[in-house]
Amino acid sequence: MNKITDAILKYNAGREAERVAMKYRAMRQDAFAFLRGTCHLFYQDWPASDKLLNDAPLAWICGDLHLENFGCYKGDNRLVYFDLNDFDEAVLAPASWELGRWLTSIIVASGSLSLSRRDAIRLCRTGLDSYSAALSEGRARWLERETAKGMIRDLLNPLTLRNRKIFLGSRTELSRGQRRIKTDGKRALALAPQEKEAVMAFAKEHARHQANPGFYRPLDAARRIAGTGSLGLDRYVILVEGHGSPDSNYLLDLKQTVPSALSPYLKHGQPQWESEAHRVTSVQRWAQAISPAFLSAVTFQNRPFIFKGLQPAQDRLALEGWNGKPKRLEQVIRSMGELVAWSHLRSSGRSGSAIADDWIVFGSAVEWQAPLLEYAADYAAKVALDWKKYSREYDRAQADVKASPKTGKKKSK
Repeated sequence: MNKITDAILKYNAGREAERVAMKYRAMRQDAFAFLRGTCHLFYQDWPASDKLLNDAPLAWICGDLHLENFGCYKGDNRLVYFDLNDFDEAVLAPASWELGRWLTSIIVASGSLSLSRRDAIRLCRTGLDSYSAALSEGRARWLERETAKGMIRDLLNPLTLRNRKIFLGSRTELSRGQRRIKTDGKRALALAPQEKEAVMAFAKEHARHQANPGFYRPLDAARRIAGTGSLGLDRYVILVEGHGSPDSNYLLDLKQTVPSALSPYLKHGQPQWESEAHRVTSVQRWAQAISPAFLSAVTFQNRPFIFKGLQPAQDRLALEGWNGKPKRLEQVIRSMGELVAWSHLRSSGRSGSAIADDWIVFGSAVEWQAPLLEYAADYAAKVALDWKKYSREYDRAQADVKASPKTGKKKSK
């Protein structure tokens, strides 16, 4: 077993076998999927002693910034926004950590987007310029339908966003006026009776403490399949009464939280959070313009979880839709750069993060950009090599599994 595979298995030890197997299979798809599933490797390799790469203001970073961790969601004000949307790894760290991972993701994803390396580097420069310009203004804005452009505006078009009945139909089955979650192995898996009973009991207890308990009355629950990095952690989808059955039911997401993958590498003090779930939800509220509907930190079976409205995966931006038109992709990267800057400005001055004046100065500087982009380009090449090593190991393991039932023995390696 090579060191890369060994580190991956060690990091994911203890996770649910069925869904962690899905994670390993997803990571085999391409180098970009591998990058999404190995946030811990990125920061394990980050050169913390390199002053040029670490001399940046402290920010509340989402920790796992890549192209697919932007998307649209319905806020608690019922409006739809496009923003950073995954804060599981959120910590206080130099802004360069966040930017380095984002730039690396652009270059790694270039293969699946049919982009040349030269074009990918050009997009990275576009993103950095946009980030710096937004910081220099010193004012956080947001993206919703009226302010978005290009592919993001198309995504936020009311005709594109699916209504609740269509979304429910894609995730549930209707029989005799009663909905049940589809456990098709693609988005959800069935729960063992005892585990389902525990999830339903949690939902009922949670409902008791809400202003409108009838809304949260649970109808069904299942194990949720979503994302790449978090696969294998306990995660549930819960169908609740909402505003009435069958077409005004709601789907809610209950997701286990664990310490950030960045924790072993932090040199700056972190707040003493009440729980890991409070860490995630607090940073998310600081960094986003508007929080997602129902976002809250809860405790289930004496462990921290995040409770929020279920967001349709299809409402993520399909970057392959740039259709060979560079301007469309450039506009997306430009908007992403602005969103990252606005998140840093919005959370400025919070529990140790840099104040707005420091961000304005950083945005006006340029000397930090070239070393960061050079590192991202080099590390993207390493990701490609690591993925190939992992893929060979994965393929061998799968061949062993297939051979074992026929011979009663595993193939020799």
